[in-house]
Amino acid sequence: MVEAILWDNDGLLVDSETVFFEMTRRFFADVGLRIDEEFWGIEYLGNARHSAEIALDLGLAPKLIRPLLDRRNEAFVERLQHPVPLMPKVRETIEVLSGKVRLGLVTGSWRDKVMLMHVAHGLLDHFEVIVTGDEVEQPKPHPEPYLKAMAQLGVEPERCLAVEDSRRGMDSAVAAGLRCIAVPNALTRVQRFDRAHAVEADVSGVLKHVNAG
Repeated sequence: MVEAILWDNDGLLVDSETVFFEMTRRFFADVGLRIDEEFWGIEYLGNARHSAEIALDLGLAPKLIRPLLDRRNEAFVERLQHPVPLMPKVRETIEVLSGKVRLGLVTGSWRDKVMLMHVAHGLLDHFEVIVTGDEVEQPKPHPEPYLKAMAQLGVEPERCLAVEDSRRGMDSAVAAGLRCIAVPNALTRVQRFDRAHAVEADVSGVLKHVNAG
């Protein structure tokens, strides 16, 4: 029986990954660096490479990297002051599950950004536990974020499902002993999800796994 579902946030519940990528692409272009969706989906979202590392590999002078990323990050926080769209079928799925199973959020984003992303949606009221990137020592793909969420809920891995949009998140969940349902988005669909329990087109596909479990 599935007792709890642990959800990633960016690119799964809210379309923040697209917002962040487009902003990064624009700031990189200002200094002559070119990135496309496939590159970003593989290197940043899949292989967990940091923006600074990517900029350095693309040839940006080291002294220019931090100022560039600081400007990008400030612009991203400013963008979060405005609503970030939900991903398809998110609200309907979360509302169906709320009260039926326990819900947790496990994200690499910091808590202040998560709050901003959801202020217009009110979805966080459905989540019993929220584990953010600034609250763990080892981020995804390390299992710590999921282990912390399960400890807070007091549930065992075999009674949980994880839902992720990226291989990095899937690896974190699987390393924590969880079955992981992958819901790739336009940026992460270039990744491999061979370790996923299932791959679904949108988050509503999770419902049949809850009913089956």
